[in-house]
Amino acid sequence: MTTAPSNAATNTGRHHPHTLSAMDFQSASSGVAAKAMRSELSRLANAIQDAKARRIHQNEMDHFYSLFTRYLSEKSKGTKLDWDKVKEPSPEQIIPYKDLPVCENPELLNKLAVLKLNGGLGTTMGCVGPKSVIEVRDGMTFLDLSVRQIEYLNRKYDVNVPFILMNSFNTDDDTMRIVQKYGSHKIDILTFNQSRYPRINKESLLPMPRTPSGDISQWYPPGHGDLFESMHNSGILDRLIAEGKEYVFISNVDNLGAVVDLNILKYMVDNDSEFLMEVTDKTKADIKGGTLIDYEGTVRLLEVAQVPAEHIDDFKSIKKFRIFNTNNLWIDLKAIKRVTEEKELNLEVIVNNKTLESGVKVIQLETAVGSAIKHFKNAHGINVPRSRFLPVKSTSDLFLVTSDLYSLNHGELKMNPKRLFQTVPLVKLGDEFKKVSNFLARFQSPPHILELDHLTVTGDVTFGAGVQLKGTVIIVANHGHRIDIPPNSVLENKVVSGNL
Repeated sequence: MTTAPSNAATNTGRHHPHTLSAMDFQSASSGVAAKAMRSELSRLANAIQDAKARRIHQNEMDHFYSLFTRYLSEKSKGTKLDWDKVKEPSPEQIIPYKDLPVCENPELLNKLAVLKLNGGLGTTMGCVGPKSVIEVRDGMTFLDLSVRQIEYLNRKYDVNVPFILMNSFNTDDDTMRIVQKYGSHKIDILTFNQSRYPRINKESLLPMPRTPSGDISQWYPPGHGDLFESMHNSGILDRLIAEGKEYVFISNVDNLGAVVDLNILKYMVDNDSEFLMEVTDKTKADIKGGTLIDYEGTVRLLEVAQVPAEHIDDFKSIKKFRIFNTNNLWIDLKAIKRVTEEKELNLEVIVNNKTLESGVKVIQLETAVGSAIKHFKNAHGINVPRSRFLPVKSTSDLFLVTSDLYSLNHGELKMNPKRLFQTVPLVKLGDEFKKVSNFLARFQSPPHILELDHLTVTGDVTFGAGVQLKGTVIIVANHGHRIDIPPNSVLENKVVSGNL
């Protein structure tokens, strides 16, 4: 089908192409969107009166704009990942933890800093404020347990490992108030904020905020891949290096298994590695977790969002990709300074679509800290025991860590040696248990689960004190009915349903 030439083209006698290819159209649209975004960001910056505040804001917006233009470029050119080049990592790229030499020299700890990613809220579990202040065990929060671990380390080995929190604008105020209670503890606590980026209106591709101090819901923290820039911009990076620190151990604040490990630290020092990622064996519960791959001879992190639709089943396969990223990372501080100052970082853009309460559809552009692995020298994975990955993402996870499956020692959770199999039971609690307050109200005391393999609970169910669960237990309260498990009941390989 052809299109008749316009009068303008005929009258001037000039030749105009009648149609643009889809790619040319996308490129032209991207150019317009980039220009409009730059103009809006400049307008926002110019509205800030204080010169120092304006400079900090401008720096953040420059990084945001770089991410935005990469997003536009990828959108118009399509995905850059060639699936045929995705290979399983070689044995040299994933080292088994059991092969690491035992470290006898705790002096190395004086070269280490520990950093927790503390930008998330506890909204998924029905809590207000930072996730790190949810009580998880014996009246202690995630933050309490982390502080206790580092304080014990410092006392035991007479070292000074500083504890650092990367907050977001969502968690900073609450965290700063809580941190004050650790003033008398043997631990240096440092905090800094990650960046604050404007949400993008999906329709117009323009920033949602109209002023720098606009409604907080129009801004977002851009994922933990922002760590490198934020560490650098805050001055924390230079401070740590000046204090003689050489390495940082990074983990999610809700991963109760992420404790300092001297053997990994020694291996890093001995092998001159700039970046180590702890990975662990994948189970059917972990099929969406990012995995390490070999891509053109380089170790890379592959996230599910990067996988072409026709290869999703391959990605989720436990046979092909046997490990996943725990987000426990060990990184050389001077290497962070190098890649940041030389602007080497080019992290994969994660597009997060959201709908605001007003109904407006927005885009958040984020990055993952683990995807930086490709920018560091001698970077690879360490295949660690599952015990180093103990996240609490839901009340089903909370059920496990509050039970007799674990004991608490100096802030560290250890699996009970009385459990015959050192595997974690599969637990699925229904919507009635989703919020922490509801979860707590439904248990008079945590059940005994040393011999539990699988638990599914749905509907209006409550548990009396001293209940024992063994083998596979399924409890289903029918709609409009209720099941109360009496105190001291023993349920072994049972299905309970209906009304009780």
